[in-house]
Amino acid sequence: MPFTKERHRVTEPIPAFLFLMRHFGVSQAEAQRIICKERLLVGGKPVTPGTRLDIGEVELIRFVPAPRGKTPLLATEDFAVFDKPSGILVHPNKTETPYSMLDDIRYLYGDEANAVHRIDKETSGLLLVSRHKAAERFLKNAFETKAIAKSYLAWVEGRVASAFTVDAPIKINDDYRTTKHKVFIDSTGKPAITKFRPIFYDKALDATLLACYPETGRTHQIRIHLFHVKHPILGDPIYHADYTTANAYLDGKLGNEERRMRTGASRLMLHAQTLSFRYKNDVYVESAEDFASQKNLICATRVREFEA
Repeated sequence: MPFTKERHRVTEPIPAFLFLMRHFGVSQAEAQRIICKERLLVGGKPVTPGTRLDIGEVELIRFVPAPRGKTPLLATEDFAVFDKPSGILVHPNKTETPYSMLDDIRYLYGDEANAVHRIDKETSGLLLVSRHKAAERFLKNAFETKAIAKSYLAWVEGRVASAFTVDAPIKINDDYRTTKHKVFIDSTGKPAITKFRPIFYDKALDATLLACYPETGRTHQIRIHLFHVKHPILGDPIYHADYTTANAYLDGKLGNEERRMRTGASRLMLHAQTLSFRYKNDVYVESAEDFASQKNLICATRVREFEA
């Protein structure tokens, strides 16, 4: 279990953040983060910022890596790049999460190491990781300023004959009563541009392998843009599914075979293929995964609800 609860003794009255700094050697910012995440407890209840601890016992919830032996494709003294499998979280989303990529990241590189961008649980492919805080600040800023270029591969519904661009603003959904889509296309949303290029069309599967080049970094950008042009990503249980199917998936009640039939594949057929950026020197990394061959996961007899 990555998160463990440890008991510690407070020997003198002391501000909570200072106790953490002295007892565990963390920075003030990290101490405050621990408190804000409600991981320091007194009497089973989380302390609040500004709390002064009395003499007695406290409990600290700590992340203790439980690695599974994943190693990076590339590692330098400042950063590393992993090939993340589909179905694995980058960060634990709750204290009971049995495993995430963070387990191997922290096991290899220590408590300061962190993923510097988001990849959905079901998306596979390249994950960029900083090995220390200075690198984390630099790389996160590089993503924000679009100094890091990414490309993806996606198996999508139907035949795509030529390259195209989707320039459609994206807005966060705040009402899930009629749709489980996390985002949707809306003129009041944030600007979002993705370029697409067809690589291969499989007639037997009626599916196209696309190269995808997001020029902006909105939540679910590639997924919603492809849904918008009626070529949804196969295996997408949110954007390539009706409300009932999406709800069953989110509740953990959608069986594998039903998912294959209803969404077209047993996993989200989206893969982070390349990363390029400059960090002291030019860096270009390509995934070692043969994603194109994973078309064997596509259901040829799938139920088709989104005709192009």
